[in-house]
Amino acid sequence: MRLRFFYGWVIVAVTFVTMAIGVNARTSFSLLFPPIIDEFHWERGVTAGAFSFGFLVSGIMSPLMGRMMDRFGPRSVMELGVVLMAGGLLLAPLTTQPWHLYLTIGVLVGGGSICLGYSGQSLFLPNWFVRRRGLAIGIAFAGVGIGSIVLLPWVQHLIEQAGWRTACWVLGLIVLFVLGPINLLLRKRPEDMGLEPDGDHVHATASAPVSNVVDPVWTAIDWTLTRAMRTSRFWWLALGLFCGLYDWYAVQVHQTKYLVEIGFSPTVAAWALGIVSLLGIPGQIWLGHLSDRIGREWIWTISGLGFTICFAALIALDRYPSLVLVYVMITAQGLLGYGVTSIMGPVVAEIFQGKHFGSIFGTIMLAALAGGAAGPWLTGVLHDHYGNYDLAFLIGIGVSIIGAVTIWLASPGKVRAVAGQLHRAHAQAAAE
Repeated sequence: MRLRFFYGWVIVAVTFVTMAIGVNARTSFSLLFPPIIDEFHWERGVTAGAFSFGFLVSGIMSPLMGRMMDRFGPRSVMELGVVLMAGGLLLAPLTTQPWHLYLTIGVLVGGGSICLGYSGQSLFLPNWFVRRRGLAIGIAFAGVGIGSIVLLPWVQHLIEQAGWRTACWVLGLIVLFVLGPINLLLRKRPEDMGLEPDGDHVHATASAPVSNVVDPVWTAIDWTLTRAMRTSRFWWLALGLFCGLYDWYAVQVHQTKYLVEIGFSPTVAAWALGIVSLLGIPGQIWLGHLSDRIGREWIWTISGLGFTICFAALIALDRYPSLVLVYVMITAQGLLGYGVTSIMGPVVAEIFQGKHFGSIFGTIMLAALAGGAAGPWLTGVLHDHYGNYDLAFLIGIGVSIIGAVTIWLASPGKVRAVAGQLHRAHAQAAAE
């Protein structure tokens, strides 16, 4: 029986819920971080290293996940993620040594998060939309914001009332019994169900849609992983995604402890983390939609500006602690910085779209995950060495600028134009 609406929006809804729970279950490490340090008295760099180690594990899994997606589709990938993440959270309360934390939060939760998070969803979600690709992905990924404002303060309350171990157990059960069933609804591409991207079979028009291809020579190539790795665009994308996740997780892992350290209460710090993701809801949707109009490169630049302001505000907070600066920091981070997630998949898909996209994107995510690992680890190490975060946050500003430049150098808009730039792109091509 054919649905009255485009099944792509079912995919968006499932992704929304999966991101709300899966991403925030991993993000909750920022809330588990202080009580774990207080209980075991481990060095901050060693403890934060468990989170970073998870990114290294994710990096190892990423190309394998891409190949698994190409061969078996999203249901197999997501269910593997559910089993790994739930297992890690349910076993984490047994921790008594640092390596236990590295095995559970690092290997299992880290491995599960690569499937359930931004990387795994970006492997198939762009297939379902072309004209509204940025908007659809922005809506789906905005689930992270809803989950954070509901889940993270509740987890903080649970930690305060029952301890970090109980919080882990509860999160593990939620991942297992909510995400396991709903991800059975996923499909890899609309063509598998006899549909077209954006639901065009339902809303057919008399005229054929305008092609979004700007560089037909490039798009005619059957892009395998080996061919892609021989291009400069592949490496510019890899560096850009490295920078994006470096900034993201350098702030995310350390900001709760940092705010408490400079005088704010744990409750304020927890709400700050939640509000960042809450602001990410309109940020991701708006910037995703805007990227369909003005291009992915501009949105990546705006996101980099958001993280630059965020790091600058964090440096200033150490000298002038005030709620006003906290609001500036979380607004720039959530409303602008988080917009990068709505275009991570599209910037790669628009350059290397094809039957090997999963393998290509999964390999590029090695660099992105290396950035996610390096951010919190290096930030923690620099704090331990210098006794403050100043140098670490200045490095974050530099990384933001580099990330923006690399996406312009990769220039996905010169391969496939976004909907709002189609006619301009074709006019330029005709003039050349």
